[in-house]
Parts: sequence; structure tokens; C-alpha cells
Amino acid sequence: MSDKRYNVLFLCTGNSARSIMAEAILNRDGGGRFNAFSAGSHPKGTVEAAVLDLLARSDYSTAGLRSKSWDEFAQTGAPPLDFVFTVCDNAAGEICPVWPGQPMTAHWGVPDPAAEMDYFKKSVLCADVMRMLSTRIGLFTSLPFRSLDKLSLQQRLNDIGQTPQLVQEQQS
Repeated sequence: MSDKRYNVLFLCTGNSARSIMAEAILNRDGGGRFNAFSAGSHPKGTVEAAVLDLLARSDYSTAGLRSKSWDEFAQTGAPPLDFVFTVCDNAAGEICPVWPGQPMTAHWGVPDPAAEMDYFKKSVLCADVMRMLSTRIGLFTSLPFRSLDKLSLQQRLNDIGQTPQLVQEQQS
């Protein structure tokens, strides 16, 4: 197995919920093989309280989690990125900066728990989104990176983004 640590950036428009959750999940569950980061194209500047509460209750570290601009990761001196995943549809449709490292990209859209709703509904949606992201990140960390060529790896990354979204299926 390779000793390489992969740098992964999760993007969302506001960087206040989904991308923050993905950063925390991968940093804990990635087995020390990944450095996860998150950012937004138009960061809110704060992280959703329901997200921080859920992460803390689920034994994920919230230390250092903050809403920040994706510009931090396009600057000289930023960590070279291996993977960039958009987790919201708005960010997926935006023109992204040029990332150091020429990372592989994929869209892993999930519902927005930062949308306006009461705290109870937001908490329930946060839990559903955390399960979706945990599933996708689990699939990602299980990939045999060393044995996949770039085209096969890209297809697997895209397939992970098509993992069913339980919330939408339940609401149908």
C-alpha cells in the first residue's frame, strides 16, 4: 500500500454545512490516508449550529472547522489537491479556480441542511446528509487507488456521486 496522503477538497457554495461535514468525516474515517479540506465559492462565514452539534455528538472533531473561501486553495502555497468534490448543485455549476495539483473532480450532490427551516427539521436533514456523505466517503476510501488507471478512477468517482439519496427517495 502506498504511503501517499491524498489532499481532498469538498466544495459547496456557502461552506457552512455539507462540505464541512464531509471534511470532518474524511479526516476521521480516512484512516490517516487523506487530508480533507472544505471551502465555498460564497462562504457564509459561519458553520451551521446543527452541523456542529451533530458532528460533536457523533464523535467527530469540530476543531478548526470554519467557513472559508475556495480562493484559499487556489493560491500559491496551497496544498496540491488530488481530488475536488462538489457536494451542492450550485457549486457544481460554477466556474472553479485553477487548483494546484490538477486534481480529479466529481459531483457528489446532497440536499442542503443549511436551507431555511426550523432547528428540528434541520437536525433531521443533517443526520440524513451525514449518512449519505459517510456512505460516499466510505466507498471513496475503499477504492484501490494504486490499481486503477486514471479513467477507471474517474468513473468510480462519478459513480459514487450517483449513490442513492435516501432523503429524496423517502420524500417521493
